[in-house]
Amino acid sequence: MTTPQTEWDAYLAQMEHLLALELDDARRAELSVQFTRIAAMAEPLLAFSLDDRVEIAGVYKA
Repeated sequence: MTTPQTEWDAYLAQMEHLLALELDDARRAELSVQFTRIAAMAEPLLAFSLDDRVEIAGVYKA
């Protein structure tokens, strides 16, 4: 499942607003490229199904 470019652009705009950042067009474009790359790398991992008996993550107990 790939995320459409318009969703990454909207996400970046929201984060820019929430974090009170002012990004120039070049930096915004590069961030969009990086988010697209990260999503492409994560796609096969997210598609890998785990057996129902396998714990997804351990729970820290002190």
